[in-house]
Amino acid sequence: RIGRGGLSGRPLAARAAALTRHLYRTTGGAVPIVGVGGIDSADEAYARIRAGASLVQLYTALVYEGPGLIGRIHRGLVERLDRDGLGTLAEAVGLDAGE
Repeated sequence: RIGRGGLSGRPLAARAAALTRHLYRTTGGAVPIVGVGGIDSADEAYARIRAGASLVQLYTALVYEGPGLIGRIHRGLVERLDRDGLGTLAEAVGLDAGE
């Protein structure tokens, strides 16, 4: 049950990622998409970028984990780009959006 104040954070991640992929496919990647909802780690940020987001927004996780989260996500994104043989985040945008 969703209580007063609504829903945020991790419970939104799967739906928000699906919507990001849908928007990326629908617009053909021509419109910048901000990935929101449940981004609390480098894995989640990278997944949202690969789904089609060219930017990500942190909110709930930042409240709970503090500003150190930004550095952890940044370092994690660099590691994921290296692992995937990509030079920039822009190269990763939409890779998993599908047809």
